[in-house]
Amino acid sequence: MNYFEKSGVLKYFFKLLPLIILFIAVLNEFDANYFGIPFLSFNLAFILIFFWTLKNIEYFGYGFIFLAGIINDVVTGTPLGLSSFLYMLICGATAYFRKITLRPNITKDWLFFLVTISCVNSIYYIISSYFFDVSIDYRYLLTNNLATFLIFFLFYIIFNIYFKKFFRKSDV
Repeated sequence: MNYFEKSGVLKYFFKLLPLIILFIAVLNEFDANYFGIPFLSFNLAFILIFFWTLKNIEYFGYGFIFLAGIINDVVTGTPLGLSSFLYMLICGATAYFRKITLRPNITKDWLFFLVTISCVNSIYYIISSYFFDVSIDYRYLLTNNLATFLIFFLFYIIFNIYFKKFFRKSDV
């Protein structure tokens, strides 16, 4: 028996670690530019929400995701509830995708992620421009969408290894 199986508190912490990372990501910003390169930012919150609601919703509940959206709105100054709405759209898309998928694989998940974040980002910018008169930089939108899509592949592999180690499941 290894150390993680003996220590219940530590095991519980490692199961909650993705949720903790989500709250750190939303406290950081909506679209984080972690590399300092202009026009290259990705949305870590979208990646976390998509992967963990697709794989294991038990420790990554909808209430926590909604709360993370509210916190994100407060931090970034967007209208209260907009990020929560977008996060719930991602949750709805992953719930649908989980139901229709017979054999999960990374390619299908990756392509569905692209469709999901494209729709969610489009809805965000439509709501922002029509209701709140926010100007839209389409180049930034496109590069953010593309960077999030490409980086998802890397995070998918990392999170899948983590998922197998701490949740004892190979896939859904």
